[in-house]
Amino acid sequence: MADNKNLSEIEIEDQKIMENKELNLFESLIPVVLLMSLLAYNIFFVEDQEWFGAYTNQYILLIGGAIAAAVGFFNKVSLNKMIAEVWENWKSVFVPIMILFLVGALAGTWLVSGIIPAMVYYGLQVLSPAIFLPASVIIAAIISIATGSSWTTSATVGIALIGIGSALGIPTGMIAGAVISGAYFGDKMSPLSDTTNLAPAMAGTDLFTHIKYMAYTTVPTIIITLIVFAILSGTIDTTGNADISNLLASIDNTFNITPWLFLVPGIVIAMILMKTKPLVALGVGVLLAAVFAFIFQGDVLESVSTSKFQAIINSILVDTNIQTDDEKLSELFSSGGMNGMLWTIFLIICAMVFGGVMDAIGALAKITKSLLAVATSVFGLFASTVVSCLGLNIVASDQYLALVIPGKMFKKAYEDKGLAPENLSRTLEDSGTVTSVLIPWNTCGAYQSGVLGVDVGDYFFYAIFNYLSPIMTLLFAAFNLKIRMIIKK
Repeated sequence: MADNKNLSEIEIEDQKIMENKELNLFESLIPVVLLMSLLAYNIFFVEDQEWFGAYTNQYILLIGGAIAAAVGFFNKVSLNKMIAEVWENWKSVFVPIMILFLVGALAGTWLVSGIIPAMVYYGLQVLSPAIFLPASVIIAAIISIATGSSWTTSATVGIALIGIGSALGIPTGMIAGAVISGAYFGDKMSPLSDTTNLAPAMAGTDLFTHIKYMAYTTVPTIIITLIVFAILSGTIDTTGNADISNLLASIDNTFNITPWLFLVPGIVIAMILMKTKPLVALGVGVLLAAVFAFIFQGDVLESVSTSKFQAIINSILVDTNIQTDDEKLSELFSSGGMNGMLWTIFLIICAMVFGGVMDAIGALAKITKSLLAVATSVFGLFASTVVSCLGLNIVASDQYLALVIPGKMFKKAYEDKGLAPENLSRTLEDSGTVTSVLIPWNTCGAYQSGVLGVDVGDYFFYAIFNYLSPIMTLLFAAFNLKIRMIIKK
């Protein structure tokens, strides 16, 4: 088993692709097919989709890694080689994992300091019946950027917008499409979002490079979305008043809302624009928010803990729930802190095991070479990535896996074509993150439909941002727009 003479390495900068002359394409695909089969079984035949508990997807990835190891042993790859490749993969995601922990801390401290509630408070006040649909897109986008979660945005402000819009006589499918379009725009572009952190971690780029590069396709897509909803708003006769006074009063009664709170996100954004390291920028954001919580939200801190200092520590580390007069707002004003990021972090770690073993046995090289044989052009590679993400959203029914598996499997192919990793991370988000909500049996589609009370079929056509995003990324690839290449050292 220790004979590795059939293995060779192809170096691309500091990355290594392992090739195994004894391994054929059929054997390379065995771990992938079995992995997909286990995921499909969990989705379609396990009632609560928790075959092995809350961390079922992580366990399935580990099982996939074990199957890949068995294929490697059969093809004379040593255990030490596999362990070494897994370790290299773990080292490559150390910084992204630290960023994820800081993102959890940031979300918690921005909540107790009143920053997120202030964004919600001022965002709601831009509502006007004449521009209700585009305003809904903007409000959902702002809140989703602030919270990093499309789910909490839909479950709170989304429900309120559905109620207000229905009273105005606007079809619920249109409202849901506007909310979902804005929520997923924010989910893509927010540094607080787990998927926005996951995609660059899989592709091998950093968070803020990913966000900046993703803006090239995302901004035109959201602009088109806003134009379409503005046109739709002009075709609808609206009556009544958009009464949000109860929501505003509930926020105002719970938090000390002041424009001064926007200093913290302003400083963090300025640091990002000055290319400060993400760990530093996010760390400053956490510390400043903690200070602002002491200054502006003393009553809030006392309501969640007997000690103000302990309330801050809890907001950084564990779950924090702030009760308001409105039950739905209370759901929005909650955060898991660093603890809330553990599921995603464990998923990354397990994905690195699967990917590391697949690297070590030469399976990734075999699969990517076969992909390149079919996708001979740059556009073909982008199209293959989009199809893979869509396929996993349909079969695996989970947006995280639609990012993790193609991200790991296609990473070497992009490098082999000389494409910078942000091309892959952008394509993963454009086709994996946003399309999950368009599939009824996907966790995202089922959740959004249930929360908003609108069938996927009713909002599908109006979720313009979501189905336009993969089309936009393919257009950029077809016309060679903003396709960054690797600069050889």
